[in-house]
Amino acid sequence: MSNFRAKQSSSHRLTALWIVSILVYAFLYIPLIIVVVFSFNDSKLNAEWVGFTFHWYEALLHNHEMLLAARNSLIIAVSASVLATVLGTMAGLAIHRYKLKVLPVLAFTPVAMPEILLGVSLLLFFLQVLNLTLGMLSIIIAHTTFCIGFVAIIVRARLHGMDESIFEAARDLGATPWQTFWQITLPLIRPAIIAGALMSFTLSIDDFVITFFTKGAGEPILPIQIYTMIKVAVTPEVNAVSTLLMLLTLTLIIIATRFDNSMLGKS
Repeated sequence: MSNFRAKQSSSHRLTALWIVSILVYAFLYIPLIIVVVFSFNDSKLNAEWVGFTFHWYEALLHNHEMLLAARNSLIIAVSASVLATVLGTMAGLAIHRYKLKVLPVLAFTPVAMPEILLGVSLLLFFLQVLNLTLGMLSIIIAHTTFCIGFVAIIVRARLHGMDESIFEAARDLGATPWQTFWQITLPLIRPAIIAGALMSFTLSIDDFVITFFTKGAGEPILPIQIYTMIKVAVTPEVNAVSTLLMLLTLTLIIIATRFDNSMLGKS
């Protein structure tokens, strides 16, 4: 009897867990599905569904300001991800090798810091310390700053799971530190580096808060441009550009996850 009650209680808990999980995922993904569906709505407003059309995607191709904003965001994201990948990989290697407690604090603080605080801090630093004119350069520096920590975390995790005897064997065979790095360390951490680069690109291209504080009055940036559009109304054109940005982000996340899984599989 007691075994039956235990099984029944376990079944109820499992059912409750499934219900809660479904509700949570529905809360997360139903709004995204609605955005995608209404990007094909043949109406200037999103009040009701009128019909299916690709008009809003065609309109984006002729929206010069939106295309310029997308180009600027791509330039910023590529530049920031390259810089963050190089510096973050170096930081991950230093944290793993030297075991100094201050290094993780320096590398990971931008990750844990609230974005609004980081944005205000960088704004004051650019204006009052560097006397730098806000623009594309300031955004690239800002995005690089908060992406470094993410790359360092991924690279450090990969290094932590590696067998140290590999490096000892390389040294015993007469390999120099540079030879060990280029021929052993770098190939082994390459999946982590690629995953960190893709993650940095994803974080940079759709960042709004830090971009808002470090952007000047010059070229348009995609997240800011979208925000400007929705202040008037959430039109299907906004849904269309949001859908494309969502598709790009999800694709990069899937690719980064595949590299991360391959990294774990080789550990």
